[in-house]
Amino acid sequence: MDVQIAIIGAGFAGLGMGLRLRQEGIEDFVVLERGDGVGGTWHYNTYPGCACDVPSHLYSFSFAPNPDWTRTYSRQPEIRAYLERVAEPLRPKIRLDTEVRGASWDGTHWNLDTTGGPVRARYLVAGTGPLVEPKLPDFPGLDTFQGVKMHSARWDHDVDLRGKRVASVGTGASAIQYVPKIAPEVSQLYVLQRTPPWVMPHSARPISAFERHLYKRFPPLQRALRHGIYAGRELLVLGMVKQPRLMKLLERAGRKHMQRALKDPEVIARATPDYTVGCKRILPSNAWYPALARENVELVTDGVAEVRERSVVLTDGRELEVDALIFGTGFQVLDLPVGKLVRGRDGRSLAEVWDGSPRAHLGITVPGFPNCFVLLGPNTGLGHTSVVYMIEAQIAYVLDALRTGGTVEVRPEVEARFHAEVQRRMRGTVWSTGCESWYQDAQGNNPTLWPDWTWRYRRRTARFKEEEYVIA
Repeated sequence: MDVQIAIIGAGFAGLGMGLRLRQEGIEDFVVLERGDGVGGTWHYNTYPGCACDVPSHLYSFSFAPNPDWTRTYSRQPEIRAYLERVAEPLRPKIRLDTEVRGASWDGTHWNLDTTGGPVRARYLVAGTGPLVEPKLPDFPGLDTFQGVKMHSARWDHDVDLRGKRVASVGTGASAIQYVPKIAPEVSQLYVLQRTPPWVMPHSARPISAFERHLYKRFPPLQRALRHGIYAGRELLVLGMVKQPRLMKLLERAGRKHMQRALKDPEVIARATPDYTVGCKRILPSNAWYPALARENVELVTDGVAEVRERSVVLTDGRELEVDALIFGTGFQVLDLPVGKLVRGRDGRSLAEVWDGSPRAHLGITVPGFPNCFVLLGPNTGLGHTSVVYMIEAQIAYVLDALRTGGTVEVRPEVEARFHAEVQRRMRGTVWSTGCESWYQDAQGNNPTLWPDWTWRYRRRTARFKEEEYVIA
């Protein structure tokens, strides 16, 4: 297959790119998706309680608003249904069950090896995002475990957890959603925690039929609400980026939220973080602390020494007999799977060039990889608002680049200057206050988040600057 543009991934980024191409009258493209459905992370993550922690009206395309959201914070089935609906015009362009096994630059085109046959494209857009491949801990003996074993991102709904003894590993964004759902069903639940999260009260509520009617009848009302939500969320930049000491206000709210549900001083001590709010991802939940207070739930803070056929052995020597292991341990964010697949001008892959610390100009383009664009790439993640906002900014930038009609490659000095600027801006942010998180690489750099107002990122990507590129 020969196309002008090959897009990898059919989540928010890939679908958004395809939809905007069609709006621009560009039809010579294909969307390659390895799964059997669209939706990206919202297709694969189906664990109990799976939902978004960004308000629904902001976590959607600005050019495809949804007046029918039933909750202020949408659950996974509704988000996936939204993406399936907006993807309808792209169906002829989407190739499901088509995994990209490699992509190499031959001097003029990208040659893709896929399970559906070879694809040759002038431009390559990687829209896979960072929340793709599950990350598993390297516990000694994990392979010997004979019970149920699954990652939250690959939940096995055929498994009946009722009456089982379960160990849940991790206390991140996924775990705080599925733990309260499974806790009433299991006989015993051990929550294995490395670092306690800051958990805040959740304002999620149903959206009434009357509200939905208003949004349908008066679309500007929903747009105004979206802008208001965006402005409110953006205020968090003041504490996260500008003045981390302001996060003490949120810390007080988090402590009160915890103490309302937990009464055991020992559990409170184990559940209380020792780092500044926002250094790790802030998690909203009204069910997390009540779940920890249940009689059949134990918060375990000792590390795992080894896993045996039917048990988990802790570093203090205690052995927990369990029937199931569930991993809420996140994703391979710094070791992006797509990085191993894409090989540039000199034959090296993105992963080899990045060497564990991804970097790209504006998070989009990398020297040595002509006509290649990464969506939701390095330093474009967010800790406070909707990444869809960033995706739309990046798509506009890519569209502007395509208008040059030539081969475009970012100049190394331009990428280096941007990288240095971002890491300089990272100093003094809440993410540099001392905690360890999946935001950081092995050297302590933060190649994940954008350390500024998001409107500034949109302004910087509003125009493709040809002087920053070698164009042939």
